[in-house]
Amino acid sequence: MEEDEGIGVHLEVPDMLVTIEKCMHCGACVGTCPENAIYLNDVLLEFNSDCTRCGRCVRMCPVGALKLEAKA
Repeated sequence: MEEDEGIGVHLEVPDMLVTIEKCMHCGACVGTCPENAIYLNDVLLEFNSDCTRCGRCVRMCPVGALKLEAKA
């Protein structure tokens, strides 16, 4: 788990990149996820293995804090 300025990230999706310095903890990504694979706790943004890499959260993030790496 990485932490910066009180915001943490837990990823079970290895190709999801989160820029925690940008994340505002607004929850836009949580509300748009069709698989309910993202959880927002007080200081932790969690992505679990239910993620299908659809990219909705990436497109919804108002500050561009999320990015999916291309699969090799």
